[in-house]
Amino acid sequence: MGKGSKEMTVVHGLDLNRYIGRWYEIASIPSFFQPRDGVNTRATYSLNADGTVHVLNETWSHGKRDSIEGSAYKANPNNDEAKFKVKFYVPPFFPIIPVTGNYWVLFLDPDYTYALIGEPARSYLWILSRTTHIDDELYNQLLEKAKEEGYDVSKLHKTPQADPPPESDDASPTDKKGIWWIKSLFGK
Repeated sequence: MGKGSKEMTVVHGLDLNRYIGRWYEIASIPSFFQPRDGVNTRATYSLNADGTVHVLNETWSHGKRDSIEGSAYKANPNNDEAKFKVKFYVPPFFPIIPVTGNYWVLFLDPDYTYALIGEPARSYLWILSRTTHIDDELYNQLLEKAKEEGYDVSKLHKTPQADPPPESDDASPTDKKGIWWIKSLFGK
């Protein structure tokens, strides 16, 4: 979409205390770098003492857990729009540099059980849910909402989720230091 495209609609008055917790990725528009076989992808948010949000993103690829941590904060603290910046510190690179991306909550149900997350360039999109699966009717409603916001939903890939989900204990083998998350979120 070019500069003439309409501004995306975002949620107003998001209650962070209700939003924090674990969200499962139901589907996403993945980047070129995101592993096609990533499964059980999820995000866990918790409040930091300074009012920012701690972000833990996890996925499993080839049986190994891959994760990256960061923090999110409101892009403009003076309004009630659910537009956030997410900053990840990239451990494999020296000096350690922060990588920042956009996280816009485009839609959220009143019970905070499912959400549509995008960003202004419309390159990335996430459908998140408190549960590992949502029904087809709800999924299609969220697709329609994404279309209204100017997304090409044909690029959306469903994320396989195990039921019950895997544990995220540190005993799981890990690899890659989260580099694909950076590339997936920001196309760097």
